[in-house]
Amino acid sequence: MHDIHYPKDIRINHGNCVVPADKAYLSVRYQPDLFESSRIKLEVPMRCNRHGHVKQDFLFRKTGKRMETLFSQLCDQFMIRRNHANSFDGFKNGILSKIMALTVIQLINKLNNKNINNLKICIA
Repeated sequence: MHDIHYPKDIRINHGNCVVPADKAYLSVRYQPDLFESSRIKLEVPMRCNRHGHVKQDFLFRKTGKRMETLFSQLCDQFMIRRNHANSFDGFKNGILSKIMALTVIQLINKLNNKNINNLKICIA
C-alpha cells in the first residue's frame, strides 16, 4: 500500500482481509481503527532495529518486494507520473497504456523463459 488515502477507501469496499503495507504505516494511528471498523489487518514489516523484531512471512516478503520493484519500474522506466493529459479519458488511457506495455513485456519474457522483471533487455 503506497497511497495515504487508500485506507479510507478500502474500509468501504472490503472487510475481513489482510493488506500488505509499507514500513511507513508502522506507527500510524488508523491501523487499529481499520481493524475495529472493517476487520482489515495491515501487514507491516518491522524494522530490523526494533525491539522484538519478528521476521515477516515469506509470502508477504516476496509480495512486498515484487510490488516495490514493479512500482519503481513503472515510475522510472515508464514515467507513469509524467502524463500530460487534457482530459480524464486521456489520463486514463495514458496510465492504462503504460501498464499494458509493462504486461506485454512481462509476457514476452515469460514466453522466452527469461526473468519477467528484466524489462530493459526483454526483446534483445
